[in-house]
Amino acid sequence: MEYFAEITIFVILMIPVYGLLIWSYLEPEESMLFGNRWKYKEDPEPSQKAIRHTKFTSMTAMIGIPVVVISVLSSSLILKLVPVIVILIYIFGALKIFVSEEDS
Repeated sequence: MEYFAEITIFVILMIPVYGLLIWSYLEPEESMLFGNRWKYKEDPEPSQKAIRHTKFTSMTAMIGIPVVVISVLSSSLILKLVPVIVILIYIFGALKIFVSEEDS
């Protein structure tokens, strides 16, 4: 109960972040060009790897942010290792995206 105000403010501030992450997952091409469209005469066509990476990053962030916050606020030793596990999942997922041979 002592962290109620901090948690409430954090949740309120995370609502726009989650909105951007959901938008980035559903519309990866648009989110990659957000704010950079003026640089191009025509809309560039992003590669499938870039689209997969954008979707993977947004999904990882949507899952990882609450898990890391809960593990930081808890006092359990096992939950303190969760941020390391989330970082490892992100690294292995990014390696899988960039090393895969198919570009479909």
